[in-house]
Amino acid sequence: MELIISNVKQIMEDCKRRARAQGLSFSDETLEFVITNEDMIRLSPKGMIPTMYEYWVNDVFVLQDKGKYDLYPGNPYETVINTRPPISFYNDNNPDWLNVMIFYHVIAHIDFFQNNVFFAKTWLDDFLARARAHAEIIKELRYEKGHWVDYAIEFARGIDNLTDFFSDLNRGNCTEPRTQSQVKVAFFFDEYLQNIQKSTTFKYIEELNRYNEFLEKNDEETARTLFLMNVEQRFLDFDVKFAKRTKVRDRPPADVMEYIMRYSPFLAKDDNGWMKQVIQIVRETSQYFQPQIRTKILNEGWASYWHEKLFLADDRLRTHEIDFSKINAGVVSLPRVGMNPYAIGLRMLKYLEAKADRGMFTYEFDKLEDFEGRKKYDKGLGKGLDYIFEVRRYYCDGQAINEFIDQDFLDTFNLFVTGKRINKQKMVWEYYVKSRKAEDYKKKMLESLYHPPHITVDHERTKSTEALHLVHTFEGKELVKEYVQNTMLGIEYLWGNKVVLETNEVDEESLQKMNQEDMAKIVESDTPVDLKFQKVRYTMEKRKLTREVISPHAAPSLYEDDDV
Repeated sequence: MELIISNVKQIMEDCKRRARAQGLSFSDETLEFVITNEDMIRLSPKGMIPTMYEYWVNDVFVLQDKGKYDLYPGNPYETVINTRPPISFYNDNNPDWLNVMIFYHVIAHIDFFQNNVFFAKTWLDDFLARARAHAEIIKELRYEKGHWVDYAIEFARGIDNLTDFFSDLNRGNCTEPRTQSQVKVAFFFDEYLQNIQKSTTFKYIEELNRYNEFLEKNDEETARTLFLMNVEQRFLDFDVKFAKRTKVRDRPPADVMEYIMRYSPFLAKDDNGWMKQVIQIVRETSQYFQPQIRTKILNEGWASYWHEKLFLADDRLRTHEIDFSKINAGVVSLPRVGMNPYAIGLRMLKYLEAKADRGMFTYEFDKLEDFEGRKKYDKGLGKGLDYIFEVRRYYCDGQAINEFIDQDFLDTFNLFVTGKRINKQKMVWEYYVKSRKAEDYKKKMLESLYHPPHITVDHERTKSTEALHLVHTFEGKELVKEYVQNTMLGIEYLWGNKVVLETNEVDEESLQKMNQEDMAKIVESDTPVDLKFQKVRYTMEKRKLTREVISPHAAPSLYEDDDV
């Protein structure tokens, strides 16, 4: 691995200049390295930080990826990581014209990292330096504690998908320092009116209008000051409540990992306190990469949108139009089966840009039922680019899918949901168009997103016993049973006592009642099964796992209200 040579760096700097001219915003300093194709394949979001701590699983992944490269020597073009400064990696055999296209793609990724609000906790953070410090801590602990450090890492990594990313993101303003007046105004609207005064919606809107009246006549800081003076005259206890609220408080743990660090009797012992450092390192690493996982479609769509837009306007494309078309089609083509985040993200942004340009985000357009009228509707606002910049700033994948996937989107790009069934004549599996409805497509996309189980600690029951009581919030899907044993074993070790987990699982009796003919019909026709669930309790005690049914048919049918 080595830095790109000077003339290629000049190409990158020129690409930055052109990207900024189009409205992209990103830091001046970036680092670019060239590496081999084989090394490129093994770079992954959690394994490409050069300073990250080593772990025995890393060696397993290296061997797996070596075999993967021997079998399928593909050609991934780039990898970029959200550090300060951003670091990107490129194949050592890329021609200059291809690097131009890839540089635009990477620059758009960096712009997304540094402007999307879900990355806000990373904006002021040098994760490269933190990772280096983490590696040093792990190295020193290994020297002192030996292989027990790897056990602690393994057990902590077993629950690092249970971190509460959104709760952590909402704590404080992590984008920039706030003035006292900003904090007080936020407290007034977010907590005082809603939680203390228990105000009605009408009262809340009345106060919001009063605040907006001050904003119309003054600059923001003056408006906030005058508004707060008015508030203090009308709400005599406001200052007292604010002072009480802003005192340093011991906030409750956000997730299972934090709860274990704070309350584990085992970790509270002097000889075991070092494990808290390990758990904290694993948790911080997991939290840092959460926004990348949750914005995959928009992030890749944004990068694809800009590499296409900027490169097509670049004079260095000349004589390479066919080569670019082939590569670009491979990146953003729509598969008939499965989902390509590059393709969906790109089309979503182009769709939104076109709608905003034509002024279609209005009630007038929404109530229009005439197909031809909707097709020809155009107010000529030309606000499309501004709109997708706002989408880039404020949305994650789940929000974008819920809000923007509609029937017009599916019809525009001829999208559909595929099904899979057995062809009895040929005795093979076949795919078919299962649905062209927007709701079905939206559901399919949401199911493909990262969605870890929501598991919380029942603090009251845990306090009253020596066991750690975990509760899985049922959302229509079982926990993966093959992981329950090892995960609870690790939690028991870190907690130092019995661990209890309550969850919901399929009622096996209801499955056994279905005869083979019924099952065959379900498989052949690709229809959902009306499953019944029951509440179960897993207990891990002294490294032995037991399971008991505590409430048959406690959860609703998975497809109870589904029209599919």
